[in-house]
Amino acid sequence: MRHNKKFNHLGRTADHRRAMLANLAKSLIQHKRITTTVAKAKELKKYVEPLITKAKDDSTNSRRVVFSYLQNKEAIKELFGPIAEKVGDRPGGYTRIIKLGTRQGDAASICFIELVDFDPEMAKTEGKKKATRRSRRSGSKAEAPAQEAPAAEEAPAAEEAPVAE
Repeated sequence: MRHNKKFNHLGRTADHRRAMLANLAKSLIQHKRITTTVAKAKELKKYVEPLITKAKDDSTNSRRVVFSYLQNKEAIKELFGPIAEKVGDRPGGYTRIIKLGTRQGDAASICFIELVDFDPEMAKTEGKKKATRRSRRSGSKAEAPAQEAPAAEEAPAAEEAPVAE
């Protein structure tokens, strides 16, 4: 029975899962965006967000605690440097998952997981309010039908992000 076992085991042993999540977290911290499966991204989000919160307090103890998870000096420098500066005033929600569709070989759901404050394209679109069909429609219903909705923008290209599987 699976009573009280709430996280996704990802079909791996505990040691393998811990090592895989640490490697995914290192890649996310160093590259700011990685491509992986949706299940791994959701688990990575739960793994890396407490580490980023810990990095907001730059003390020796918090560096040691985060190092015990990541085991990589370059990732620690990046996390406690530019990343901690950018997320200093944010109360949480440091990562964003953008679904891309399915993988050709095994039909696994693929997505981006990225650090929120490091994507300049998303920052541009967050400030604008998107017009809805209702707001474009004229006052009376007797006039011509409403215009067609503009085509949805495509997700960013997947070539630039490293693939972690």
